[in-house]
Amino acid sequence: MDHALYAYSALPARSPLSWPGSRPVAVWICLHLEYWELEPPTSARHPAGIEGAWQIFAPDFRTFSHREYGNRIGFFRVIDAIDQWELPVTVAANAAVCQRYPHLVRECCERGWEIAAGGTHATRMISSDMTEPEERAYVATSKEAVRAVTGLDPEGWIGQDFGESTKTPYIVADHGFRYLADWPNDEQPYWMATVPPLVSVPQQTEWDDVTLLWMRQLATDRFPRIVDSALGRLARDGQRGGRTFVLNVHPWLFGQPHRIRYLRETLEAIDRHDVWATTAGGIAAHFAASTKELPR
Repeated sequence: MDHALYAYSALPARSPLSWPGSRPVAVWICLHLEYWELEPPTSARHPAGIEGAWQIFAPDFRTFSHREYGNRIGFFRVIDAIDQWELPVTVAANAAVCQRYPHLVRECCERGWEIAAGGTHATRMISSDMTEPEERAYVATSKEAVRAVTGLDPEGWIGQDFGESTKTPYIVADHGFRYLADWPNDEQPYWMATVPPLVSVPQQTEWDDVTLLWMRQLATDRFPRIVDSALGRLARDGQRGGRTFVLNVHPWLFGQPHRIRYLRETLEAIDRHDVWATTAGGIAAHFAASTKELPR
């Protein structure tokens, strides 16, 4: 390994993992609540290539307003679709959303959804350019913003755009989080070698709506079929040891009027499978309580 954050583990060598009711797959929905800045600070880092030519505008009102659509319109379409199936949700809420749109976070809390800390802004991800004090302040700001709206300390960390430095898991653990969902390298949760230990809940990018629909430009009507196919295979493999599946949803994208139909079809496909519908926190808690394998 090129780092000491976790040990290599080949899945066939592990003890079988069992989910409640002996279901083969644990499914969680990650709803991303984000605030996208009009003019981010020059020190901010964001993945290259997401906006392409749109990045030439300054200030970029086009992208700003496109993202704002999610918090004005798309969010309500998305939660209406999820409500139909009464599925649990983990919400990755960044600090700016908690401060600017607390009513959106409260809408989620009223449904009993889990609120995880999701960074500070959609336009600022953690990178190794940050000093350790800067990164600690970033994590603390995100945690405190969630607590201010919900009255509870978030147990989960879901970093903006999977951004991490080699210090991030240790800093997240120091701030009292129980799990983080920044690593797409597995189909089962595992321990990270932090003190106290963190559970890594896999967040695969293969079924992220932005990755598939926006960046890879997949035809939206194919999305439900891809999810259905993935769950079918995971269910077969999960007979030998439980697997996880995460559906990442961004309201500015799936909340568009021409796409919401396919989010409903995706949720219907999930409902057809024999899965344990839960939250990222539920997966982390079950894994921590049922495994004897500790980080090495």
